[in-house]
Order: sequence, then structure tokens, then C-alpha cells
Amino acid sequence: MFDGNKRWFLIGIPIFFFWFFGQIDKLGISIIQTDPEFLEHLGLVGPDKNAKIGLMTFIFTVSYALSNIFWGFVIDKFGARKTAIMGLFIWTCTMIGGALSTSYEMFLVTRIILGFGEGMMIPICGKLIANWFNYRETGRAQSTWLSGNYFGPAIGALMLTAIIATFHWQAAFYILAAFNLFLVIPMFLFLIRDTPEEHPKVSNEELVYIRQVDENKSKRPKQNFAQDYRYWIAWFGMLMSSFLFFGLSIWLPTYLVEAKDFSREAMSGVTSLSWLFALGFVLLCGYLSDKTKRPSLIATILFCMTAIFLTTAIFAPHPVFAGICMGLAMGAQGGIFQLSNLFIVKFSTPETAGRAAGLMGFTNILGGFSTYIMGWMRDLANGDFGPSIVMLIISAGLGFIAYLFALKKEAAEVRDERVANDKKAAV
Repeated sequence: MFDGNKRWFLIGIPIFFFWFFGQIDKLGISIIQTDPEFLEHLGLVGPDKNAKIGLMTFIFTVSYALSNIFWGFVIDKFGARKTAIMGLFIWTCTMIGGALSTSYEMFLVTRIILGFGEGMMIPICGKLIANWFNYRETGRAQSTWLSGNYFGPAIGALMLTAIIATFHWQAAFYILAAFNLFLVIPMFLFLIRDTPEEHPKVSNEELVYIRQVDENKSKRPKQNFAQDYRYWIAWFGMLMSSFLFFGLSIWLPTYLVEAKDFSREAMSGVTSLSWLFALGFVLLCGYLSDKTKRPSLIATILFCMTAIFLTTAIFAPHPVFAGICMGLAMGAQGGIFQLSNLFIVKFSTPETAGRAAGLMGFTNILGGFSTYIMGWMRDLANGDFGPSIVMLIISAGLGFIAYLFALKKEAAEVRDERVANDKKAAV
């Protein structure tokens, strides 16, 4: 059985670890920024310290999103494998640079370069999955990197907390660089090739299966996603979701430590649990979307749940309960991210999916701005998280309202499909 499924080992495992460690490199700053020694070392003190902390993630997201355009050209010229190795070396060096930073400004430069280096992750995985997997299994193939996307920070929160407690914050950067250098880069060097035709371990039978053509592809109607108002509803929903997800994921550890007096160990446990919530929502939403054919309805419910969780966190009498509610709110937005990827496919064709995904990805730039705004609002409120959370509740409400306008047409489509299926069954 393994002989005909080597693509899952040769491609699936490397891209899982690609995202597993990439997400820890990217989002581990949320744990590191709770360390007093780190803050003092970079001079993050004074009345504007929270805005400066938020800026570290915002400039990363801008660099990350804009570099997608550059890496697209590089992938077309050099291939996904060489491009991935190039990007991995860049961000490995950047992690070392982060540990060696002696000032806030120097550390900001390393975050910009890290965003540039990691900007190739989504196009790399899209290219490899398109080249290596049968059209019927692209959904399962996508789940390999989506699992790493959430499982990485879940483990990373516990790992980084232990490293900082045992050694110091610089050690966290050095160890993450070592994982890339000695595990992820060798996987791309020795396991991956750009196409299965180039790999000596892939059998002819497996290659024939991979290259099967979707006979219904030519029968699908051409559609311009930009003219479908529901795409723009999904785009706005993704914007609100990015705003919520970045704000929650980056500030949650600080919220737990500073607002709820959690110990570092308890903070890492709740943060890890929050990322597992996100993974659970991703898997659940994928299943429910296939089962009900109502992704817009599910997105509407998720935004409503997010607003409820955040409101409950404000009034929760017990710190642990408040922390779990914040984690559930973050998890629900993981489900929105999963649904947004489904909307790209639903409202576009294979020929326009790249542009549709690019526009959707642009929301990361604006969404990342929430980390800076939340820090700025905390400074104005003398460290209080209340106004920031109210802002997030408003964002969830706007996402909820937007998706209400997509429900009627979606319900009609599902009803028409059922009628058509009933007619076929009757014949």
C-alpha cells in the first residue's frame, strides 16, 4: 500500500514540519514578549511599550504579505524546492539575528526579514500539492500544512515557555534556527522534488494516478469571482477574521499573564489549548461544510460565537474561565480561515484562483494592524485590555452582519441542488 502512496511521505511530512516550525518562528513572539528580560533587553518600557510590542507583528505581516508577489516569480523561475530552501536559509539566519539583537530597532529589522523569508510558504505548498496529488485528494493534502499551521503553535507555546524558563529568551531563537537547519532544510534537500516525474522513488503506477484528469473540469461554467458579491462578503469576513485572529493570538499570552495573573506555566497551557481549539474548529468546519453545503451559514455562526466568547471573557468572574473563552474565540476564527479557503475555490475557476487567493491573502496586511492598534489602545488605557476586547467584539459583529447577506442565495442553491438530486433519483 505504501508503494503507491509515497507522495504522502515525500511531500506530506516535509510540508507539515515546514508549517509546524514556520508557525512557531512566526507566532512564538507572542510567548517571548511576555518575558521581562526580553522586554528590558530591547528597551520595551515606558508609556508606549505596548504599541511597540504590537508593531513587531504588524511589520512582520506587511512584509510577509507583500513578499508573496516576489516569491511567486522566484518559484516560477527556480521551482518550489529550491525556493523553499532559499527561504528557509533566510529565516534561519533571521532567527539567529533576532537572538543577537541589541536594540528594538535591530529586532524590528529581523522581523521584517523573517516576514520576507516566510512569505513563500503558501505558494510553495500550493505548487507542491498541485504537482504531486490527484485532483480528488487535494483537500486531504491541504490538511497536512493546515495541521502544522495550528499544531505547531500549540506545541510551541509549551516548548518556548520551557526553554525560556530553563535558559533565556535568546536560546528560543537559537533552538528554532537549529530545527530549521538540521530537520526542515534536509527534508527539502533529500525528500522533495518539484514534480513526481523527477523523483526516483515514485512508481509509474503512482504517477499515472497523480496525473489523472478531472473530466468535469471543462464542463464547469466560467465565472469571474470579482463579479460575485459573495466573494467580497467572504473577503470582508476574512478581513475581520484576520483582525481578530492576529489580535487574539499575539496578545493572548500577555493578557493571561498581565490581566489575569497567570503563571508562565499556566499561560503556556491555556495558549497551547487555544491553538488546539483552532485546529479542532478547522477540522470540524471542513466536515460540516461538506455535509451541509452551507459554509456561509457556518461562518455566520462562528462570528456570533466569537462575539459571545469575547463578551463572556470580559464579565467572567474566574480567570481560567476568561482565558478559555478567549481561546475559544481564537479557535472559532481558525474555522473562518478554513472556510475562506473553501470560498476561494467556490467563487473562482482554476484559472482565476490565484488572483482570488492573492486578494484574500491581502487581508493579512490589514488584519495584522490589529496587533499595533491593541497595543496602542492598551497604552491609552494604562494597560487595560477592556477597550481592545470591545474593539474585537465589534469586529466579530461586523463579520456576522456581512455574512447574513450571503445566506439567502446559499440556501436557494442548496435547495435547488436537492431538487435536482431528487429528480435524478426518481428517474
